[in-house]
Amino acid sequence: MKTNNITLDSPIRCLSKKPTKTIESLEAAGLKTIFDLLWIIPLRIFKNPPVKAISMARDGEYFRGQGKVVSFQSRPNFRAHGKGRVPLNNLTIVILDPRDNSTLHLKWFNCYPSVISKLKELDEIYFSGMVQSFQGVLQIISPETSSNEEPLSPKNDFIIQYPTINGLNSNLIKKLIDKIPVSVWEMDDITFPGTTKLLGLIEAMTVLHGKYDSQKWNEELKQKARNSLAYFEFFCEQLKHKVRKGKLHHSPAIKMEIQDDEILTTIKKSFPYELTLDQVNSLKDVFKDLSGPGPMMRMIQGDVGCGKTTVAFGSALAVIEFNHQVAIMAPTESLAQQHYKNFKIIADRKKINIALLLGGSSISEKSRIQSGLKDGSIQIAIGTHSLFQDSVEFKSLGLAIIDEQHKFGVNQRLKLVNKTLGCHCLLMTATPIPRSLSLTQYGDLEISIIKTLPGHRKGFKTRIISPDTYPKFLSFVKTRISMGEQAYIVVPAIEESENMDIANLMDILDKFKAYFPDLRIEGLHGQLKSEDKQIVLSRFYSGDIDLLVSTSVVEVGIDVENATIMAIINPERFGLSSLHQLRGRVGRGAKPGFCFLVCEKIPSQQAFERLRVIENTSDGFKIAEEDLKIRGEGDIFGTSQSGSGGFRRIANIITDYELLELARADVEKLSNQDDFTTHPIVKLMAQNDHVVSTV
Repeated sequence: MKTNNITLDSPIRCLSKKPTKTIESLEAAGLKTIFDLLWIIPLRIFKNPPVKAISMARDGEYFRGQGKVVSFQSRPNFRAHGKGRVPLNNLTIVILDPRDNSTLHLKWFNCYPSVISKLKELDEIYFSGMVQSFQGVLQIISPETSSNEEPLSPKNDFIIQYPTINGLNSNLIKKLIDKIPVSVWEMDDITFPGTTKLLGLIEAMTVLHGKYDSQKWNEELKQKARNSLAYFEFFCEQLKHKVRKGKLHHSPAIKMEIQDDEILTTIKKSFPYELTLDQVNSLKDVFKDLSGPGPMMRMIQGDVGCGKTTVAFGSALAVIEFNHQVAIMAPTESLAQQHYKNFKIIADRKKINIALLLGGSSISEKSRIQSGLKDGSIQIAIGTHSLFQDSVEFKSLGLAIIDEQHKFGVNQRLKLVNKTLGCHCLLMTATPIPRSLSLTQYGDLEISIIKTLPGHRKGFKTRIISPDTYPKFLSFVKTRISMGEQAYIVVPAIEESENMDIANLMDILDKFKAYFPDLRIEGLHGQLKSEDKQIVLSRFYSGDIDLLVSTSVVEVGIDVENATIMAIINPERFGLSSLHQLRGRVGRGAKPGFCFLVCEKIPSQQAFERLRVIENTSDGFKIAEEDLKIRGEGDIFGTSQSGSGGFRRIANIITDYELLELARADVEKLSNQDDFTTHPIVKLMAQNDHVVSTV
């Protein structure tokens, strides 16, 4: 095995004379090169301490000590057996340090008899491991042990624990990384542009992998190395966004020379209410993009009920003025139908041909709509996933509007936009996105923000309901419904579960029918057939249902102005953003809305503090920021993902926000240079584009 020519680009196979299972497992996980391998950052790294007196042991610290065995207890574990049904024992050894009479417990679980025999022979013992405190007693679980100090003398100066990758444990990964030749660790460093506060890329790696001079190594240096790699991850993200924006700017586009004042005046008159300043400014942003050199890629972001749909409809009207078609895609049939119902009023008045295309549409209806879109006689198509099917062709799709855009994949969005060369795209999200998240996940988009609510909406009030205030809550619901208003009762589950102590739709439906036997009460959930859901929703829209017990399927796409009460059972089971979205279903008209967070049991202090954020705050941006801190960026929208954004190994957009801003500023400066693609960090990124997203 030659090591002289090994570089960051070399395959990890060059570290072994023949492929090993370790290498094959890492390759299967997408780790192909030495540079990939370096991005398996240790979970823990610290200096290997010298042997000390047991009295120096501290909870949570790695410790090396020695002492006499004063107690040896071996107890059979009747529930565990080894290979060949060999009985296993749990073992506790008490060690006494005669220098100060301090003691420490060493523990092993599921020990084989051979291990117990070897340990039993020891009178004096050397040991090392992570100290834990249990019921006031210091202990080490599964320590390394020896009859003398030599076997426990450190093979290197650091204790390192790597994460498990594709079933490979820390030791196997460490053995492979230790095979990386010194020439790699000592190669010319790759420094970051524009900043002197950070270590170079290679130096940061040597610090975090324990290849640094142990005499100079310290926790402060480790933190600086960690920050350097976090910066690198942000830098890569921001550079990708910048490049994508540049490519989009130079792509061919359907160009529309829009005069703001002329079209704005016409569009304003299309709505039966006054547009807010934010809505007008967002429309101006859209018009500027439609008149620009490249295809628009803009996101309208704002709080529930802020009037994003009005901006979308206004944008559609502008595009139709230039004889191009518009597609509006929603994630659910109920939301698509709501958009169709609202837009059709405007379209009929302006003699615009509009169609609704759903998965459940009849074959003849689909055929009629597809024909109309192909010949251009249908100017606006509103629908769900059906819109981007191969069978749907447009004569000239000028604008694709995608509502609740996070519910769609990038490829789905592109399939719709690519129906016509140069098509513009407008995305909408009802979840206000914190600035830190928008810079990382949506840095390649232009963003318009709507904060002010339309003047004709009354908004909502929110209250936490505890078991002792539950009767008053029921009385309030009955009073409001007797006044001709309607209510939602939202539950976290459809049926009872043995594993989860939460309210379910069937039980709550029965309870409320018992509470209010004279009211018209029905249930709604995602497992109902599409036509059955539409029947229930239609009856709720028309006022034939007083109280709708539902799962979170009503979170988006439901707009019933007469519904004034939103009661959420077990609110601690929902994310803050989901709770905020749900309460946005009420207070949408001239009547005030009321949101009740109904806790059937007293929640934990942490859960209660989360709910207080919703009770005291109606600003969706503040709520989204709190949700980001609590749940992690992956789950900001309350969908299936969770955690801290799997594409980053180190960087955290909350705690590392200053590094994000620094990386963004440096990318901006670097990209303005004519030869920026020749910078070593850019070349490295181009060669290893998959690294950060793979690990």
